[in-house]
Amino acid sequence: MSHANARLTPAGRLIMVQRIQSGRAVAHVAAEMGISRTAAWRWWRRFREHGSAGLVDRSSVARSHPSRTKPCVEARVRIMRHLTRRGPVFIAGRLGMHASTVGRVLRRHRTPLLRELDPVTGTVIRATRRSANRYEHDHPGSLIHVDVKKLGRIPDGGGWRAHGRSEEVRGRGIGYDYVHAAIDDHSRVAYAEIHADERANTTAGFLERAIGFYRSVGVRVERVITDNATVYRRSHAFRAVLEAHDITQKFIRPHCPWTNGKIERLNRTLATEWAYARAFTSNAERAATLPSWLDHYNLDRHHLGIRGIPIDRINNGRGQYS
Repeated sequence: MSHANARLTPAGRLIMVQRIQSGRAVAHVAAEMGISRTAAWRWWRRFREHGSAGLVDRSSVARSHPSRTKPCVEARVRIMRHLTRRGPVFIAGRLGMHASTVGRVLRRHRTPLLRELDPVTGTVIRATRRSANRYEHDHPGSLIHVDVKKLGRIPDGGGWRAHGRSEEVRGRGIGYDYVHAAIDDHSRVAYAEIHADERANTTAGFLERAIGFYRSVGVRVERVITDNATVYRRSHAFRAVLEAHDITQKFIRPHCPWTNGKIERLNRTLATEWAYARAFTSNAERAATLPSWLDHYNLDRHHLGIRGIPIDRINNGRGQYS
């Protein structure tokens, strides 16, 4: 894959070779495209040898690995691990190898870590922290993730993050803020509010306003997924909002928070980039910065999960955000 600052992408290389095919000199075309003659000749030669397929970037992986551990030795490492259930240092001592080499072999074959195995039977007993298959719904509004993030309130004048830990700075007993958040599975456009609790009526009210927010950017909510908290599973008010808007309610698998991973990741981002990004002098000051941070998250922040800005995934960047 071409890097972000590459002079030529595969499409640009095709334009270059088409100009050369028309009879123009390679050196002149190279100067027009802003590349060296050597690069121009290389792509022209590959095009003549392989056609359009020759203009695609080649893998940088070496064709051969002469110093790689032999398959028979790797098999001995895996057998020793299965029989002894010991670590790389022990196995390396028995087989006369370096521990780092044994570790690479085990990682290459995706061998589970010892802490994930039953010490007696060797079976995997620890649940994985991520689903086997990564999913993403194909259009905005198909699935909205909802959750609550609990944050300790900041005492007036600032807490320990501003003044350090001491007896003079005490925030204990002043309660918590509950950040109710929602994020669209496809576009990652997010919405959040701060409340004093996470009770049924509060949660239902937040959901109603979140649906209105997504409607304002041209998105109709079709499904909502939450964890199995009582406020989501047994609340008549929460269910009434879903039924009023003809929205399907979904729940994550019990004890599998990574099933709701997109909102869990948003909660972590909220904490690191907003709630604890700097030392606030009061709880009200922090709360006042949430709307502007959400605007930044939706309109300007590059999201690695979608390799772009969330709002650009709604209506090809033409969504009206308010």
